[in-house]
Amino acid sequence: GFEQTAAEEVQEKLGSASRISRDRGKIYFEVPARSLPQVHRLRSVDNLFVVVQEFKDYQFKENKEDALKDLEDLVKKLPWTDPLKVWELNNSLKKKKTKRKKHNLQSPASRGKLSDGGVEGGADQSNTNDQEDCAQNPVAVEPTGGQDTESPQGVMSRNGVEEEEEDNEQSDVKVEAQAGSESGTKAGDSQTGEAEAKVLRFRVTCNRAGDKHSFTSNEAARDFGGAVQEHFQWKADMTNFDVEVLLNIHNNEVVVGIALTEESLHRRNITHFGPTTLRSTLAYGMLRLCDPQPTDIIVDPMCGTGAIPIEGAAEWPYCYHIAGDNNPQAVKRAANNINSLLRKNESKDSSTALGVPLDVVQWDICNLPLRTGSVDIVVTDMPFGKRIGSKRKNWDLYPACLMEMGRICTPGTGRAVLLTQDKKCFAKALSRVGHIWRRAQTVWVNVGGLHAAVYLLRRTSERAEHTGAFW
Repeated sequence: GFEQTAAEEVQEKLGSASRISRDRGKIYFEVPARSLPQVHRLRSVDNLFVVVQEFKDYQFKENKEDALKDLEDLVKKLPWTDPLKVWELNNSLKKKKTKRKKHNLQSPASRGKLSDGGVEGGADQSNTNDQEDCAQNPVAVEPTGGQDTESPQGVMSRNGVEEEEEDNEQSDVKVEAQAGSESGTKAGDSQTGEAEAKVLRFRVTCNRAGDKHSFTSNEAARDFGGAVQEHFQWKADMTNFDVEVLLNIHNNEVVVGIALTEESLHRRNITHFGPTTLRSTLAYGMLRLCDPQPTDIIVDPMCGTGAIPIEGAAEWPYCYHIAGDNNPQAVKRAANNINSLLRKNESKDSSTALGVPLDVVQWDICNLPLRTGSVDIVVTDMPFGKRIGSKRKNWDLYPACLMEMGRICTPGTGRAVLLTQDKKCFAKALSRVGHIWRRAQTVWVNVGGLHAAVYLLRRTSERAEHTGAFW
């Protein structure tokens, strides 16, 4: 859903133009290999990979055996040398960092939120005509959460940003941002001979979307992986691998890549997870949508574990962030996450460890202890009525929230960015408070398999009265 945001961030921070893939959720861009560390610091992408080769209009044979044989034969023809140099450079960057605990690549925590950018890990069959499935090399498919699909859970970073997000209403979102199109990988300072000194372990992860393929993703991963094994004499290993080769098939578009992230970048700020923890990448996209300016006061009145204000404090330190929730357990988790961020900042620069411009408070969303017109921006993930609350309660909660948010926001200049999957209820609530909020933009996002929307609202110049009994 936030591919455009990712493309803007790449242009701003790396000076590279991006191409947004037809396979929704990916962007491609070219950067020199020396820019790899900056690529890893992108905030809007979940996974990175370097492109080996891209085929815009690949013609699959109708017969399954023939189609799979073509994929096998493709392995020998691909230009692996430069991408593998980039992979090595990426590894050397990792080694320079302090040793940190290696996470299990299939960790359920990387399934992220369900109120956020969605689960990273594949896409299940959706209500659209496209069928998607993904699988890994040799035969093992490791489904995420019982779905028929698997997607690259990551490998540590490099020239390719892949931000894959499936468009299907019921699909898990996989956000990856694809970077470093074929020739953007000029890493001549690494020699592939070093990698060949020991037998590397690898796996192939296939993501397939489309209804015109005669094979499954598992079959494609198995046969393509077998050819990779034969070509490089690597050893197949589903869990403890050195190299993850990605085979992305979207209708007739085929992209072969090497993953550069071992763990999705969206987990960067959160150590204490709640039932609906928002992905940091989605939180970044929401914050960026409202264009925070220095000295802005930004409030998340339903902060949960604090993903939005923590991302805000890390990326927009010249604003002041206030997080709040009515649930004491959520406030406690948010406070723990803030403490984790402080400790991380201290370890980076022990000389002058500064705090973060963020406070967390327990409060009632419908009666906030904030002055009328004192807040510039409200950004929050509203309860979907599934894991938290109920759809029935939302009919009362949403209009009351919008009214109270309107009261605290500055008339004329205030804005709000709100995420919800309960679109019908939100539209009705917005129509009831149309005198104080105007909808400026809607971004459709896939949140853990749910088709959700991010609404950018602008505050009208009309006054909003504070009255708890309004509704």
